[in-house]
Amino acid sequence: MSNFLKQWAEADYTSAGFFWMALWAFALGYVISSMIQVFVTEKRMQKTMGGHEAKSVLLGTFFGFISSSCSFAALASAKSLFKKGASFVSSIAFLLASTNLVVELGIIISIFLGWQFVVGEYVGGILLILISWLLIRLINPKKLIKSARENLKGDVDDEMDESKSWKKKIQSESQWAKVSKQYGMEWKMVWKDVTVGFTIAGIVAAFVPDSFFQALFINSGSGNTDFTFFEILEHILVGPIAAFLTFIGSMGNIPLAALLFGKGVSFAGVMAFIFSDLVVFPVLRINAKYYGWKMSLFILFLLFTALIGTSLILHYSFDWLNILPDPSNVKIHDSDYFKIDYTFFLNLAFIALSAFLMYLGFFKRKDVKQMKEMAPKSHLLENILKYAALLCYFWLAGGLIVKLFI
Repeated sequence: MSNFLKQWAEADYTSAGFFWMALWAFALGYVISSMIQVFVTEKRMQKTMGGHEAKSVLLGTFFGFISSSCSFAALASAKSLFKKGASFVSSIAFLLASTNLVVELGIIISIFLGWQFVVGEYVGGILLILISWLLIRLINPKKLIKSARENLKGDVDDEMDESKSWKKKIQSESQWAKVSKQYGMEWKMVWKDVTVGFTIAGIVAAFVPDSFFQALFINSGSGNTDFTFFEILEHILVGPIAAFLTFIGSMGNIPLAALLFGKGVSFAGVMAFIFSDLVVFPVLRINAKYYGWKMSLFILFLLFTALIGTSLILHYSFDWLNILPDPSNVKIHDSDYFKIDYTFFLNLAFIALSAFLMYLGFFKRKDVKQMKEMAPKSHLLENILKYAALLCYFWLAGGLIVKLFI
């Protein structure tokens, strides 16, 4: 019993420490994302994304880069752009960029995994787009694209205010109140995923033995970094399965990715795990609701194939350049997460900024319309996640109380 209590305390201290390390990065990323979504509207984006293919892909990538990292919001935005005239390939570029090239994701990855994974994330995001573009050109699914557009007829999107330029908007208190509302919406979209993701990371770190990872990912968990091609390929294929079982968004998955890498999973396998947020069942279901099941399955094939190719290219390119990261640099246990350092002061600053934004949007300017959450979500899945998150809070509170007495 005493051993369980120690592991429980260790798990919850790790989960809380992980979140404390990442708090300022979440806040910074969502502030930037909220500002862009208010000051650079979707309607302006889609006007430029239906022309020349290369230009539209480039613009789709850029607009994805400056948008939200939430997978569900990215799906809704990509759908809206596609419906309003953006080409299919530019919509896919936007979708991949908005879940792999965004600022906040890079910051979180740098905290937990180091610079090689940040480079891998951004270079990999571009490779995912290029491989998907190549596959679309080779397959040329005209009938599927036409059917998907028809499937969107009758779907109604909310229109945002286009009457002001961004220069005028940035000087308006009401527009900053909208930034506040969007900031609140960003947190509303991810709080369940982040809570469950960080809690699971702590539980796995404390309770799951290395032998489990060695069985799941061949030849991992033993300090080995010299993998054969087929071992690397197996890690890449298993990575999305692990992501599917957790069904957590990209931001919540990063501490789990750090855990996998610290347990000896290959660089390629961890990158595949990180890239897998768009090949899980909730995403498949939402795409089916938007475009029909045939197009949804085609997008799944497209993204999964691109994921495999990208992970392989990254691994062998980094190996050739002799910059593969060292798993021993990822520290999961015995870390002093709450020491007085730059993280402590950054967290205080962004907690204060968050409080000001909440005051502006939800108390001072109550007249500003509440932003709507765009993505259609399964009520069943959302309820499961909500109650799972609430259970996580009880679990965390109990473990941290135990930590005080042992």
